[in-house]
Amino acid sequence: MTAPTATFDGLTPAPEETARIRSLVRRGIPGRVDHHGPRVLRRLAEDQRGGPYETFRVRPYGPLIGAEISGIDLREPLTDEQFTELDRALLEWKVLFFRGQDVTHEQQRAFASRWGRIEGHPFLPKGTEQDVVRLEKGKANPGFENVWHSDFPWLAAPPMGAVLRMVEMPECGGDTLFSDAAAAYDNLSDELKERIDGLRAVNDFTPSANYRDLLTDEQRAHFQKLYPPVEHPVVRTHPRTGRKSLFVTSIFTTRVVGLPEEESEQLLGELFRQLEYPEYQVRFRWEPGSIVFWDNRAVQHYATSDYHPHRRVVDRAAIAGDRPF
Repeated sequence: MTAPTATFDGLTPAPEETARIRSLVRRGIPGRVDHHGPRVLRRLAEDQRGGPYETFRVRPYGPLIGAEISGIDLREPLTDEQFTELDRALLEWKVLFFRGQDVTHEQQRAFASRWGRIEGHPFLPKGTEQDVVRLEKGKANPGFENVWHSDFPWLAAPPMGAVLRMVEMPECGGDTLFSDAAAAYDNLSDELKERIDGLRAVNDFTPSANYRDLLTDEQRAHFQKLYPPVEHPVVRTHPRTGRKSLFVTSIFTTRVVGLPEEESEQLLGELFRQLEYPEYQVRFRWEPGSIVFWDNRAVQHYATSDYHPHRRVVDRAAIAGDRPF
């Protein structure tokens, strides 16, 4: 049975169309990073295949990033056909949303593990059964994830993706936003792309408010030995699609290697801002039974912290990745 799906055919613009779009951009006050007009929105790599899909339905949340998947029951093991198409949909849309999925902890783990080994939180003891991590927020533990970031870029091999399941949610608030880091790169000026080509940056968990303030000095020193600062490319290449994307975050990227401090901060600030444009983003409003699966190699995310002091509880299964290049 063919499942009806939206495809947004033709969204990968040809080079001449990209040039035409860029010619329409207008700048505002001199010296400011203003961008008025259309942006280059390229959902697929030039040789990448998108929809249609045969085993489920796809409802895009926008032309670039994020799509809701229906017609599939995640309580059941995926067939090979379903896995192949979901894998392709993840590469196309970068974030997949599922609703009305009453799955167990074990079923969430089984679903995520089709894409690879499940990794626990780096700060939990190795070998525990807590590979699917519960994140509880409430009156005594408010949400601090309301800043754009990818998961664990301070690891030598950050996760390739994550499956997040809503367990308990506030009456309102607690949305999660995602930003397409490849679109952010695509819309840089040619001069800036040339400037950052080949640059590397240092990523470190220590400056994060979560880890700086919630760990004791002894714990922090212990984890700094286990996870020292690591260098990654400022622009990473997706190992499956070949797309280039920005790989810097304001809470974990501390400096650009080889640049003076002032120049490094100026450059990083400009790159951080690129991810903040709504044209590259999608916002997900959670419901009971919602599950989100995102490609950590392609997007950054932002969890709104607008529900304090109410509780918000999610389970996260992070999938092992490889070293960025």
